[in-house]
Amino acid sequence: MLEKKFREVWENLRNKKSQMHAYLERVRISRFRGMDGLTVALPFPVTVLAGSNGCGKSTVLFAAACAYAAPSGKSNYYPSSLFPCFRPTDHALPSDTLGVVEIDYDYSESGVASRMRWGKHSNWSRSFFGQKAGSQPRRDVYLRTLANLTNPAEVRSVLQIGRDDDLRTTSIDPAVVAFALRILPGEYETLNLVMGKGRDLLFAARRDEGGARYSEFHMSSGERAVLRLANAIASLRNALVLIDEVDSGLHPFTQQHLMLELQWLAIRNDLQIIVATHSPVVLDCVPLEGRVFLDRRDGNVRVLPPHRDVMQRALYGRSRDQISILCEDEVAEAILRGVFDELIPELQLAPTSVDIGRDTGASEFASHARALAKFQDLDRFVFVLDGDERARAADVQGAARAATGDATVLHLPGGRPEEWIWSMLQASTTDYEKRFGLEPGALQRNLVQFERVFAGIGGRPAEIAKQRLRALCDSLSRSTTEVCRIVGRAEASGMDVEMRSLVEDLRRSVESWRRRQS
Repeated sequence: MLEKKFREVWENLRNKKSQMHAYLERVRISRFRGMDGLTVALPFPVTVLAGSNGCGKSTVLFAAACAYAAPSGKSNYYPSSLFPCFRPTDHALPSDTLGVVEIDYDYSESGVASRMRWGKHSNWSRSFFGQKAGSQPRRDVYLRTLANLTNPAEVRSVLQIGRDDDLRTTSIDPAVVAFALRILPGEYETLNLVMGKGRDLLFAARRDEGGARYSEFHMSSGERAVLRLANAIASLRNALVLIDEVDSGLHPFTQQHLMLELQWLAIRNDLQIIVATHSPVVLDCVPLEGRVFLDRRDGNVRVLPPHRDVMQRALYGRSRDQISILCEDEVAEAILRGVFDELIPELQLAPTSVDIGRDTGASEFASHARALAKFQDLDRFVFVLDGDERARAADVQGAARAATGDATVLHLPGGRPEEWIWSMLQASTTDYEKRFGLEPGALQRNLVQFERVFAGIGGRPAEIAKQRLRALCDSLSRSTTEVCRIVGRAEASGMDVEMRSLVEDLRRSVESWRRRQS
């Protein structure tokens, strides 16, 4: 049910983007905190920033907070306050050094594009890339960081409001209550703020706990975080919402519901939302175009391509009780799933022990190997390249060794996987006709027909091979992945020399991983 709700809200958000009055399209940071030319694009209205500690997630959030001038009468965020420099008069003491810095913004406002730069030489100043009468766009910005009532001095200062003669109580907006009820378990009868001396204290009364009343001092960190966040943003309109460590103190189930509510709120209230997280659950709550992966390497930070499936699970906290197999595309994945249909019962593995996934292509495998080596995850990882990408194996292994790791790199049989599938079908048509439930001669006729049709078509050989296989599968009333999986399983115990070599290498990799687990 939740997956269905997420797909629905994602489609609504994609349609909503073109209707939003204000939109921050991208942020570019140069010569600052190890970021030189880091460009963070924001194509989806709700963006999740992910990456290891120190990769720059909070820096990107703070830079985004300075994108807009606040509406009249409200406070602005400035780089000078979010990125302060400590420079004591005693030069013998440590001090911050901050040279020339540039933070560029690309905006869209009512369909009109504009740009602005915050630059720092001796002081921070704005420029507008030569635009006459350029000005900073105005928009509400909400920034939430990990500020909690944990410091004893801060707690005492809040308690002081109880001695103030000028106290007042305000009921919280019903929209806030509704927001909280959809995320947190239980039922709230009332939510109030007691205010005085520039401070406020949140009180809740619960219907499901006999009318118990308590302040936020007695709330769990997750309950307090959700209620405070709801109170701050539920009534915002056309605003940029920035939340650091959005998962802090929240159960994974609550994380899902919070992210779902944030996305519906973005639709209803014209919000653009950017959150930072270390949680794979939060990452799964937005589509691929809403995920930004930051990686610090060789003294600089860069954006990695959006991870799919297996890489995300490996890098962002999923179970280590799995061996992970990374291949190039859905055809390769289907072949490997077929192979493991044979290997899993033979090796007496639990099906959940093998995690097979695909990513953005062979060109990214070296960077993945480097990242996995940094997190010491290579010992449970196998890279499987297509047969026509054998030359890249040295790059992957070299990247792993440079990060003091050792990568296992295998290859699918043949050249292009689609051509190998085709050749296996041609070599054993009678056997595959039985496997597909076809009349004798039917598969052979289709192979000959599509071989002839596509022989005269111009274009890239790789694309021709893909389209030819797809046309054949359509004629069999089966999906391409289904056919490839059947062939993978059949050939795993067949006579193809290259496939037998791959199967043996996978068997050794699994057995080696299993020994390390024990």
